[in-house]
Amino acid sequence: MPIEIVCKIKFAEEDAKPKEKEAGDEQSLLGAAQGAAAPRDLATFASTSTLHGLGRACGPGPHGLRRTLWALALLTSLVAFLYQAVGLARGYLTRPHLVAMDPAAPAPVAGFPAVTLCNINRFRHSALSDADIFHLANLTGLPPKDRDGHRAAGLRYPEPDMVDILNRTGHQLADMLKSCNFSGHHCSASNFSVVYTRYGKCYTFNADPQSSLPSRAGGMGSGLEIMLDIQQEEYLPIWRETNETSFEAGIRVQIHSQEEPPYIHQLGFGVSPGFQTFVSCQEQRLTYLPQPWGNCRTESELGEPELQGYSAYSVSACRLRCEKEAVLQRCHCRMVHMPGNETICPPNIYIECADHTLDSLSGSSEGPCFCPTPCNLTRYGKEISMVKIPNRGSARYLARKYNRNETYIRENFLVLDVFFEALTSEAMEQRAAYGLSALLGDLGGQMGLFIGASILTLLEILDYIYEVSWDRLKRVWRRPKTPLRTSSGGISTLGLQELKEQSPCPSRGCAEGGGASSLLPNHHHPHGPPGGLFEDFAC
Repeated sequence: MPIEIVCKIKFAEEDAKPKEKEAGDEQSLLGAAQGAAAPRDLATFASTSTLHGLGRACGPGPHGLRRTLWALALLTSLVAFLYQAVGLARGYLTRPHLVAMDPAAPAPVAGFPAVTLCNINRFRHSALSDADIFHLANLTGLPPKDRDGHRAAGLRYPEPDMVDILNRTGHQLADMLKSCNFSGHHCSASNFSVVYTRYGKCYTFNADPQSSLPSRAGGMGSGLEIMLDIQQEEYLPIWRETNETSFEAGIRVQIHSQEEPPYIHQLGFGVSPGFQTFVSCQEQRLTYLPQPWGNCRTESELGEPELQGYSAYSVSACRLRCEKEAVLQRCHCRMVHMPGNETICPPNIYIECADHTLDSLSGSSEGPCFCPTPCNLTRYGKEISMVKIPNRGSARYLARKYNRNETYIRENFLVLDVFFEALTSEAMEQRAAYGLSALLGDLGGQMGLFIGASILTLLEILDYIYEVSWDRLKRVWRRPKTPLRTSSGGISTLGLQELKEQSPCPSRGCAEGGGASSLLPNHHHPHGPPGGLFEDFAC
């Protein structure tokens, strides 16, 4: 009769587990050897998720009409949320902004602005020499001549100096200024600084930013009041028209900050003789938004070179730099009013270079000559009014005072009165109308309204996706190995086939009782069939 012997051997374990875990070790031997637990399925995750409706649509339970309706409701809410989210994102990417106006409280003292004035006539006719008329022929339109008429063909004049010509032939402020008062105190031509513009030699009052004059009150009589003689008898006669020919009579005025150079041919306003012009100013402090809401230039912007010849950045300084670069590229020189140390253009090509400057800058809102507005800017709003002067009585008095006739007084004299309306500044600031915090708040409201989710809900979904993906990767990278011997609770069970493979005597050629390491004697069954079901074995 065949006999099957099963040997149960108890191995000693040095680090035996607690009894509480021994009950859990009675699972499948192959599954317990792998260590890590299987990830949650979708139904388990849906039943524990904080996303509203997901447990009813994908949780455990039978499939039916109720679950289908919940799934449709969940998908509809998700689509509605995504539609609203896309609209909110588009609105945020347009970078909308608004302008907030905040009038400041009255101050006891306000810094008075710089006032630049130029006579519209660039050259005094009586100050032009024959050489000046010859060199300035293209600029003034006057025919070149000598004392006997037109210049002889062989006569040559010395090389012209444009700075010297402007200084000598321009209108002198000491001759034009008839009276000057600032805040009730007398002033003179020494309080003005010479500056060069497209109109030639000009003058700026209160130009030094280090010693700016204060204004202690608002209204007329608290600012700058000057009387000027524009000297129309010195205006150039018009023989032929050029691009620089002027038909007007008067002065050009610009009110600006001390850090900004005058750009009077574009930003100035005209003052006519025979009138007293009142200019009521108000300081305006503008704050613009940088990228991505606007295009203003921040002071801390890296890589932007400083403008040569200017202490601070301004739009006027940037445009003057652009004009200079255009003239340098075309004429290899610069005009007098442009900053730098390059050679000044001679008078014979002066008008050609000036025309090229205007052509090169027209329509240059983009490109190398694009001048962004500084993010912090001070400008002065103006309200202009005027009255006619002189009246009949004052005309006789002024004619006697300045030894002129009444007609000359009416055609040449003007009064300019620049003052603060009040010692208050007006702050206008650009602000982002829809920022990131507002976007997140609206997205959170839409998310809670349609799908009842939050940031933590999104983290739950990401955590579940990571868990499933990591389990799939581990299954691909690691192949499980079938153990040769498994233990449960310290008991090892060996089958007969395993004993045969591990036995030192694989065949029946081993002698009886052979094998010093055998724990039991060998047995032979002569009555069994040859090559019977069971072989000799040893435990």
